[in-house]
Amino acid sequence: MSLGVALFARRVGLDRDRAFYPTVLIVIASTYVLFAAMSGAGAVLVTESIVMAGFSTVAVLGFKSSPWIIAIALAGHGMFDAFHGQVYANPGVPPWWPAFCFAYDVGAAAGLAWLLRGSVQRTGLRA
Repeated sequence: MSLGVALFARRVGLDRDRAFYPTVLIVIASTYVLFAAMSGAGAVLVTESIVMAGFSTVAVLGFKSSPWIIAIALAGHGMFDAFHGQVYANPGVPPWWPAFCFAYDVGAAAGLAWLLRGSVQRTGLRA
């Protein structure tokens, strides 16, 4: 899935802007907030919002300084997905979501790292 999104973004030029991958990170982090809101779990909503704020802050820092921070944060969110259910329960999360999101996040991180490793001039991304 992340490969498809990356290829689409590359094909139409969305990833030429340095804001693309930080925005993807913020959207990815917001999904757990959405699941908490859908379930009506108020305390979990607060927790997920705090986690989202952390990833959003890192996205802004990466946007302002280095896209490598975004690649690392995407991989970090993948690790978060892997352990999310063991840390706290969000009743709105579909059972398949953490594995899907883990695969997406790690794939997106790997794809961004690949772009950054040597194709900075073609993508407009600055390392």
